[in-house]
Amino acid sequence: MTKLKLATVWLGGCSGCHMSFLDLDKCLIDLAAKFDLVYSPISDIKAYPEGVDIVLVEGASANEEHLELIHIIRQGTKTIIAFGDCAVTGNVTAIRNPFFSANISLRLAYIEGADVNQQIPHAPGIFPPLLDKVVPVHYIVPVDICLPGCPPSALSICAALEPLIKD
Repeated sequence: MTKLKLATVWLGGCSGCHMSFLDLDKCLIDLAAKFDLVYSPISDIKAYPEGVDIVLVEGASANEEHLELIHIIRQGTKTIIAFGDCAVTGNVTAIRNPFFSANISLRLAYIEGADVNQQIPHAPGIFPPLLDKVVPVHYIVPVDICLPGCPPSALSICAALEPLIKD
């Protein structure tokens, strides 16, 4: 039997969805017999592979790096599952959207909210440039399945994956 290729991705979010994924317990063991985990923040794989069958995308797109990665994911993946409320709606990650500018958020965090060394990091490689608006995954690329929840329960994750990972 050829195993399916499963990936999980963490964009702008808290990793709670990945914690729920790990809470699958016995279901995860049963599913693992049918797929290979080919990319995930819980592994040390650096580049998103081609030919992925299913990806669970946690988090919203909050920076330029997320935008680049989600396009790579869409090109190399058959089924994208927007995994959790941040991926589906923007949720908590999008709280900064009413400021209309990433610069306002950076100023609040690094200048007005700092007690010492009040400066916005600006050296290349410190962090990817922020988008002015945080957006859910489907605003950027087509999504095949939306799995809401903050985080989605282990049961709902299992229910979403089981029909996709048939014998």
